[in-house]
Amino acid sequence: MVKHSISTSAVVGLGLLAAVPVAARAADVYLPIVVPVTGFMSVAGGSQRNGAVMAAQNAPSGLKVEAPVFDTGTSASGAATALDKALSDKPALAASASVFGTETVAMVPVSADYKVPLLTISGLSKLTESGNKYVFRFLPNDREIKVAHARYVVDTLKAKKIALIGDTTAYGQGGYNLLKEIFEKLGDKPVLAESVEPDAKDMSAVIAKIKDAGADVLVIHGVDQPMALLMKQSRAAGLNIPIVDSSSIVEPTATALFEPTELKNTCAETASAPETRPTPEIAAWADAYKKQFNEEPDSLALGQYDAVMMTMSVIAAGAKTADEVANALNTTTYKGVAMTYKSNGKGDMSHNAEIVCWDGTSRIPKVVATYSDADMILK
Repeated sequence: MVKHSISTSAVVGLGLLAAVPVAARAADVYLPIVVPVTGFMSVAGGSQRNGAVMAAQNAPSGLKVEAPVFDTGTSASGAATALDKALSDKPALAASASVFGTETVAMVPVSADYKVPLLTISGLSKLTESGNKYVFRFLPNDREIKVAHARYVVDTLKAKKIALIGDTTAYGQGGYNLLKEIFEKLGDKPVLAESVEPDAKDMSAVIAKIKDAGADVLVIHGVDQPMALLMKQSRAAGLNIPIVDSSSIVEPTATALFEPTELKNTCAETASAPETRPTPEIAAWADAYKKQFNEEPDSLALGQYDAVMMTMSVIAAGAKTADEVANALNTTTYKGVAMTYKSNGKGDMSHNAEIVCWDGTSRIPKVVATYSDADMILK
């Protein structure tokens, strides 16, 4: 396929969202949304679903898209079953796949069987290292963004005694293990490295270990539920050292669990922070999202929106089969709302990262550092 570039105004028409469900319209493209809308990942899955639905309602060039939602139930077996059901219903040109790495790993062989591209925003590094040419990731690979995460802790905060906590999900362990490796390469081996269960309710034991280790920063990588609990209980226990989280905490539904003062001295890595409205394009998109869904957007919603918009753009440009869509995604440069997307040949489309921090006066963070793809390579 000849390499080409598509640049669209991805926010055109955001004020003219369809008044009826996408699936109720006569459609010429079937693009199911297979995400967790129940279970402990339902908040993240809900953001992802909203972004995909919003994109389908704003399809380019008059393209009509059928985008029904299939619930994975926040389980690997549920995800595989849901994707199989979605793809067996009718021929799909692509599918929005779960943000939750544990589920997406289970969905990869299903997509390979059907030869249908998966559009995911899971950071789990092995997803694009599986040899499946149908996996496309629209948030940074954890192998990249964890370098930004670690560099901020070491280079900017100048931390010397790092306490690293992950959860035991595939996502949590993937980033946790990468961070351990990266910190050691940067010459700053954590003084404590522990994992917690995603459904843990009492973090007192691990907080005691953090205090005993004399940590001067707490670095967390995990899904939103255990991360939020660890943060809250740490502050309640008088642990006032800086906390640097993974992107799960940037979700407005996660920050809503905190009073602004509880977020003070907390930072996080993220692909983007649309709630900060840093550009006119992102501001227009964020305002439209908030109007439609009555909540602030997050990077998950925007990443999935851009993923679906890019996919529909290559379809509108002439890709007529799932294989043609996959080939076009691998060879197209696309200017989305959040950033410009380009495959590295493995399906990693996003190569930018930001660090955001809260000052204790608002639940909306401020961008304090940006990292390009070159910054996220360890030399």
